[in-house]
Amino acid sequence: MTLRTVSRLAAAGALAALLGACALLSSPDPVQLYRFGSDVGTSPDTPAAGSPMPVLLRPINFPEASKGDRILGVTGLEAAYIKGARWVSPAEDLYEQSLEAAFASQATRVRMIGLREASTAARTLDIDIQAFEARYAAPGAVPEVVVTARARILRYPERTVLSEKAFTVHQRARENRVSAIVEAFDIASRDLNVQMVDWTEANVG
Repeated sequence: MTLRTVSRLAAAGALAALLGACALLSSPDPVQLYRFGSDVGTSPDTPAAGSPMPVLLRPINFPEASKGDRILGVTGLEAAYIKGARWVSPAEDLYEQSLEAAFASQATRVRMIGLREASTAARTLDIDIQAFEARYAAPGAVPEVVVTARARILRYPERTVLSEKAFTVHQRARENRVSAIVEAFDIASRDLNVQMVDWTEANVG
């Protein structure tokens, strides 16, 4: 093997190593962050009661596939996360914040409280989100956001069930684009929150 051949092989090896290093250091695909359920800051239509009933909001349960910051899409029996998009915070945290904001701005008979104020609670609100996903009738179709939940109002501290109800919200996206799908999640969560506030106020006893 000549010196020139050795030099060429060495140069080729150095180039391959450089390209490999570049591949390892290349930036991942960009991910856009989204949120839903931000409070609009409205006030109740009617004045709050003189002494609103304290209601303890228990930690909200989310299905395992919808937890965290990934946006779940379902087509028939197949499920996948929407590429290039994530929630800015875990979905369960964003939803809990949106529900608390809804009670703060809409409720007149109840006052939602956290675990630190549990000793003052007369009732608890337990919510189990059973579906929080974008459903596609076929690959590439415009999806429909579906949110289903089961809620229970319990007497505290005995935890006797006073009322229980299942909720389902369907919100079709305007088009099959991430921004439109996120908008549908936002509308659906707000719709569910309005129903949840109204039902809670009517059934706290």
